[in-house]
Order: sequence, then C-alpha cells, then structure tokens
Amino acid sequence: MRVRADMPPGHVRTPAYLRGKCGWVERTLGPFPNPEALAYGLQAQALPLMRMRFSMTEVWGAAAANPNDTIDAEIYSHWLEPAEAPHAP
Repeated sequence: MRVRADMPPGHVRTPAYLRGKCGWVERTLGPFPNPEALAYGLQAQALPLMRMRFSMTEVWGAAAANPNDTIDAEIYSHWLEPAEAPHAP
C-alpha cells in the first residue's frame, strides 16, 4: 500500500515524511473516529486504522543509516491507496 502524497491544509494525523511512501499492512487495529474531523469538533466517521510498516530505505532512501530496519506508523485507511495507483511524487 502507498500513503497518499496529499498535503491538505489543517489538522492531519498522517506524517508528512511517509506521504507517497510504500509499505505493507502489519495489522488492522479496528475502526476509530477520524481525528481529522474530531479536531474541528465535527462528527467523525469511524474508519479502519492500520499499522503500516515501512523499510527505512523506502522512507529515507540512500540516507538510511540502517537500511534493513523498519518503521511502523498507524495510518487511517482513507490515506492509503494501492501501491500500483498513479500518484504525484
């Protein structure tokens, strides 16, 4: 899966350094209210929260100090797209 490369204004929970990066679903954590709506006092739809795993090479490229290590992040499903989907770098 790839994290959407969007940079919307306002409160978002998805780290900018992971946008546009490909990883895999380590596990699904369950549905939780969307914090991007809750931050503005709006009614929040419950969305699946995924624990995503990324290789350090995918995230940091040649600058990765330990390329065989991984990093995990919890990302809501509406931020994910198939890795094969066209995207803007």
